[in-house]
Order: sequence, then structure tokens, then C-alpha cells
Amino acid sequence: MWNYHNPVAIQAGSGSLAQLPALLNGRRALLITFPEAAALGLEARIAELLGPQLAGIENAVQPNPDVSWLAAMYERVWREHADVDCIVAFGGGSVIDCAKAMLSKTPSGGFDELLSHLRHGTPLSGAGAKTLIAIPTTAGTGSEVTPWATIWDADAGSKYSLHQSWTWPTAAIIDPQLMLSLPHGITLASGLDALSHALESIWNVNRNPVSSSLAAAAARSIVATLPDLMAHPRELALRERMAIAALQAGLAFSNTKTALAHSLSYDITLHHGVAHGIACSFSLPHVMALAFGNDAAVDALLLDIFDAADAQQAVATLSGFLESLGVSTDPSHYGVAEAWDALVHRALQGPRGRNFIAAIHS
Repeated sequence: MWNYHNPVAIQAGSGSLAQLPALLNGRRALLITFPEAAALGLEARIAELLGPQLAGIENAVQPNPDVSWLAAMYERVWREHADVDCIVAFGGGSVIDCAKAMLSKTPSGGFDELLSHLRHGTPLSGAGAKTLIAIPTTAGTGSEVTPWATIWDADAGSKYSLHQSWTWPTAAIIDPQLMLSLPHGITLASGLDALSHALESIWNVNRNPVSSSLAAAAARSIVATLPDLMAHPRELALRERMAIAALQAGLAFSNTKTALAHSLSYDITLHHGVAHGIACSFSLPHVMALAFGNDAAVDALLLDIFDAADAQQAVATLSGFLESLGVSTDPSHYGVAEAWDALVHRALQGPRGRNFIAAIHS
């Protein structure tokens, strides 16, 4: 038996940002966005769309949301905008994850109680929680259609996953026009993050026929589209194709969660500052080699995606794809000094690592 569930209402296509006022349906909203949004004219565009429905703007989101600065934002949001029941997250995965951290109302309005939940699992109530509309400006993270927020705690050397029934966005707007000005590095990292989501949904113990179908379609499209997009970043049709593929990957892993490649990536991002999309994608050929031979249906799907006759050819094709984009598949390139096998073994013990199809045989 299996089930597939995703409650996010999706508005997609070029120009779909115009649907935001209708989605708010008269409610006022707090905008959470990234610092460069003002200079790009995006803040003004949202303000013009919403008019008096815009209750305020928080635009100091940094990459990889960390408790060190989330605390002040959280307390400001609940002090100044407690009566605003909707947050609009406009940006990449860090913005959307940051917004998810703002949704929960603690009894005191203080961040310490939320931090206690993240660190120690202290119960968190959904009473009075805000709702979320997510508008991604990158094609990759999938956070707009998942309930998870990755929260970092650099001082403690830790990473947490915030996940509650109310951290699902109620709606997502996927407008490829918003992605036309995306810089080269972010285009690459977010695209490879989406590829990782797709493949990790396939070699996953939680996969189901719907998630696998979405993931396979996403992986094929990303492999076919990303090199052309890197060469022609202002081509709207390519941006739209990548946006759809990233959405499909997000819809896939919203049901499976990620697996070994993501489990491997967190320490590399935390300790070596490697962008998340690169940190979780450089190891994909290594992980795919381990995935083969555990399930015939998974093997067949991977061979089809990479148009390969056998596992060795599929791994070589994926490695060549990454290398052609300038992404090394050598772990030492990313500061990984310890033995790779030992690192993989440790990652398999983590919650994401245990989702990997080969973990049950480790």
C-alpha cells in the first residue's frame, strides 16, 4: 500500500505573480525577502501589487538561516505583526525556510521556545500560527511545496529540520519571469539541488509510483535543460522548463524526503561553506553507484533517465554531466579529508541517510 499527499495549491506559468492578491483574498501580508530584492525592483513590484494589503517587509534574510540572526527577526515579526496572519516568502530556499521559522507562535512570543523545540524536541503548538504563500525566485529548492525548513546552528555545529503540519505553504506561485536575472552560480547550484531532489526521491525507501514518476520526469528535464540554460540564462522558455522540473522534484521529495547525498552534504556546507546545491550534488555519481543492485525497478528507471546500458555507463554519464558544468565529483575538492567510505557510513546513520535504498543492506 502507498499514498501520495501534497496540500499546496500551485499557480504556475509566466506572469503568474499577478495571482498573488487573489490568493490573499483581502488579507494583509508580511513580505519576507532577500536583501537584493529592493535593488532589483522586486520589492516595489510586490508593494504595487498588494497596495494596502502589504503590512510590512523583512528583507535581511541571509543564506542558510541560522538561529543567531533568526531570533531577532522572529521576535520582531511577532511583536510588530502579530495581527498579520499571512506571510509571503519571496526568494530562494533560504527565504522560504526563514519564513517557515516565523510561522509558529510561541506562548511568550520569544524565540527561545522555538529553539528549544529545534534542539530538544520540546512540543510546539500550532495555535495562532501564520499561514504561508511561497514565491520562489530560484528553480531548485522545492521548499515552496514541502513542509520542511532547514535551520542552522553554527555555534553548536548543528543543523535542524523544522517540520510541522502548519509549515506546509498554503499556496505557491511559480513564475519563471522572476528567475531571468538569477546569477550564474545560483542558477547552477539551485538546478543541481533540484537534480539531487529528483534522484534522491528515486533511490529512496519511501518512494511511491507518483513520486517516482515526478522525480524521473524532473531528472530527465534537468539533464536536458540545465546546460542550455547556463549558456542562455535570459531565455524564458529554458527558465520555465527548469522551474517546472524543480517543481516536479519538489513534489516528489515532499513525500519521500531526501536521502544519502543530502545527509553527506550538511557537514560540507556547515564546515566548508560549500553552496548547498553543489554540496548535495557532487556526490550523486558515488551514491548512484551504491544504489544500483538493490531494486530492479529503481535500476531500470535510472538506466532510462541516463539512456544507459548498465550501471557503470549511467554513473559515467552522470559524472560527465556534472564535470561538464564545472562541478568536480572528487570529495577532496570540497575539503573532505577523511576516508570517503567512513563518511558515507556515518551519513547512512543520519535520518536522511536511512532513507537511502541501500541503507537497509548496510
